[in-house]
Amino acid sequence: MQNFIKGETLVNVVGAGLAGSECAYQLAEHGIKVRLYEMRKIKLTPAHKSKDFGELVCSNSFGSQTEYSAPGQLKWEAEKLNSIILKLAHKYAVPAGMSLSVDREKFAYELTEIMQNHPNIECIDQVVEDINDLVAGMELEGTGPLTDSKLAQSLQNHFDLNSLYFFDAIAPIIDADTINMDICWKADRWGDGSEGDYINCPMDRDEYIKLIEEIKLARKVEPKDFEKDTPFFENCMPIEEIINRGDNTLRFGPLSYKGLRNPRTGQGCYAVVQLRQDNKEATAYNMVGFQTKMAYGEQKRVFSMIPGLENADFVKLGSIHRNMYINSPRLLNEDLSSKTNPNLYFAGQITGVEGYFDSTSIGMLVAKFIHQKLSDHPFTPPPRTSALGSLYNFLREEKENYQPMNINFSLFPKLTDEDLQKMTLKKIKKSDLKRLRKDTQLMIAKKDFLSWITPTK
Repeated sequence: MQNFIKGETLVNVVGAGLAGSECAYQLAEHGIKVRLYEMRKIKLTPAHKSKDFGELVCSNSFGSQTEYSAPGQLKWEAEKLNSIILKLAHKYAVPAGMSLSVDREKFAYELTEIMQNHPNIECIDQVVEDINDLVAGMELEGTGPLTDSKLAQSLQNHFDLNSLYFFDAIAPIIDADTINMDICWKADRWGDGSEGDYINCPMDRDEYIKLIEEIKLARKVEPKDFEKDTPFFENCMPIEEIINRGDNTLRFGPLSYKGLRNPRTGQGCYAVVQLRQDNKEATAYNMVGFQTKMAYGEQKRVFSMIPGLENADFVKLGSIHRNMYINSPRLLNEDLSSKTNPNLYFAGQITGVEGYFDSTSIGMLVAKFIHQKLSDHPFTPPPRTSALGSLYNFLREEKENYQPMNINFSLFPKLTDEDLQKMTLKKIKKSDLKRLRKDTQLMIAKKDFLSWITPTK
């Protein structure tokens, strides 16, 4: 890629996933010309099944949207920045309790339409195999976890790295009409007794133990020789790997019985498999926490042992795919451009954030950084106290073992008990400190974020 020339408005965005699409849209809305490159009309990845932009392949959930959560605060901030991804997620939301989940096909279809019809965006169907292949201008790499192997090699060469890879996994999706609702019931964890959004499949002790045994015995899809040294990503771990940590790990993880009571018996369960709505019509549900590397035939056999799923029709089976990210604190400048080439930017999961909306938010943030640079405005990152600023800070702080992370309260600036006592000017009960700390962090985040986006007169 040639050096950026002052006055040139062209930005090349490689990858029309969530981060790339959001970045392209934000730049285009500022009047900046964008060439958006996407390869899937020519070459599909192992995980995608459509050619639409922003296809969600692992889950259909953008995470919590509650106003008292860190992901909820990130969405509040993104809304203030006019996120197109968030706007479409709300438009095509499906019932999912406190999380923002979408009809993935309708969501991706309209996102594609918006990108292809924006006057400042030129969509190009091309497999970009080298970061040096594109025309002059700034370049953003938003290819995410499923970057083409040749482009990944180009990035490795650019950064002089040995590898960029790890494994990710996908959970199965079930035809809703084939779920036995005489056994299952709808409820949200810690719900108020009314019908909730999740379908719950109850398990007694014997059923749970048998399921664990069969998962262990099932035939797995083993990695190829060149993939055997590739680690799994901690937050999207195959169910088999979780079981390797102990037979009860699932029972106190995604199959936790806590907060759920079977309305037919009035009793709790030994374990509960939860299913989350996957599309607007509620005709498909995905198995929460059941990412797997089992062979297809084994998935049908083993998962049909779960009460309520004995006749389940699996419209999509689970799978694993190779993923990638870079060590952003070590390799990127403060504006998330490459230290080797300051006109080459990175956004999305490739930077080391985890989760659909976290990736989206970094795409939005990089668009702001690029706009600042093109407009000769001073570099101004988001306030450290905000959710976006806390996520950005994670990408900037060097760590001995850098692994992907999604937004959570541990990334926010720490408020000590003493700080809270001083701010409230009254004695606080120890039992109230945790809730007050989060409430205060969110209050400060909102105030500081609004100051950041409000132009000074």
